[in-house]
Amino acid sequence: MGGVLALTLARELAPVLTAVILAGRVGSAFAAEIGTMKVTEQIDALQILKTDPIDYLVIPRVVACALMLPVLTLLSFFTGMSGGLLIATNLYGISQTVFMTSAQNFLTIWDLISAIIKAFIFGLLIAVIGTSWGLTTTGGAKGVGQSTTTAVVTALLAIFISNFFLSWLMFQGTGSAVLGGV
Repeated sequence: MGGVLALTLARELAPVLTAVILAGRVGSAFAAEIGTMKVTEQIDALQILKTDPIDYLVIPRVVACALMLPVLTLLSFFTGMSGGLLIATNLYGISQTVFMTSAQNFLTIWDLISAIIKAFIFGLLIAVIGTSWGLTTTGGAKGVGQSTTTAVVTALLAIFISNFFLSWLMFQGTGSAVLGGV
């Protein structure tokens, strides 16, 4: 039980669900904030002041999102494992030792590294998509709302599609990893 939970959390649930939450919260905030700046001509004011909006507004957000999503993903993984351990011991009577030994036997360092790689890529996607939609906003307050919604939907699609290809690349040939440990 611990091994299956550890593999599921590391390979799929922790990076994807954390990215989905971040896309909804942070990606929408990036699009809304930069979109509002665009429609109120603050971006134009930056350009008049010889400040590149990409360097000033986009790059710091992309770097922050790409660096923090892996940290949040690891936190999500350890929180999920703690919750699984709590449920396994209290509801199903599985000893902590059996649960943790199973997790240790199934999980490899590559599984955690792959979660970090996925999270880094998802962070890049969320920030780039959110800021891009913000920079292309037109049409006042209605346009800001549309850009924000479109940024979230686009980021979610990008996360799910890239997750499929990343999982295929990272775990190709390991489809029987769970059965191999039985």
